[in-house]
Amino acid sequence: MMADPPISVMVVDDHPLWRDGVARDLSERGFDVRATAGDAAAAVRIAGTVRPDVVLMDLNLGDSSGVDAIRSTVAKLPDTRVLVLSASGEHADVLEAVKAGASGYLVKSASAEELVDAVRRTAEGDPVFTAGLAGLVLGEYRRMAASPDPGVATPELSERETDVLRLVAKGLTAKQIAGRLQISHRTVENHVQSTLRKLQLHNRIELVRYAIEHGLDEDAP
Repeated sequence: MMADPPISVMVVDDHPLWRDGVARDLSERGFDVRATAGDAAAAVRIAGTVRPDVVLMDLNLGDSSGVDAIRSTVAKLPDTRVLVLSASGEHADVLEAVKAGASGYLVKSASAEELVDAVRRTAEGDPVFTAGLAGLVLGEYRRMAASPDPGVATPELSERETDVLRLVAKGLTAKQIAGRLQISHRTVENHVQSTLRKLQLHNRIELVRYAIEHGLDEDAP
């Protein structure tokens, strides 16, 4: 039985020492670091060529914007997930990055172990945030939800897909959802991917926003 290929990563940061250090650390831990970049334009161009599973993206890229790079990368490569790795933990920066399409947000004070775990979980499709920031994002989505209709599932979704969607909206990981519903991790992933296709969404962050806007974050099983 063949082993799964290593998770492919691209590191984007305008500080060469930091960028090269992160790339080296990830390579030593078994990740396939396909490229690095120091500005937004290069990041989008190179990502389009190497097509990594995960892009680690700084927000402050000198004269260019990490948020613009996130937006362009997600639009160009819907199967690539962007994990922000930034010195800033400002709420406005977090929300701007997520709205641009980032799958998660980690501050640079995170340990090497936390970074490795975050990249792996991001590749698996989990929204990953530094402690305290996930609640901020969920709170903002609830604030933005104009007129939720609690308890009403989208007709196109099966009952089990709706159960999974409710728990995704609560911020649970795929492993936690599997335990809660007593199904396998792979079954959870299959339901998530099926729901994404049916709703024409790209990632779990968009799925969470959809669920909250439709009141599906209430009364989860």
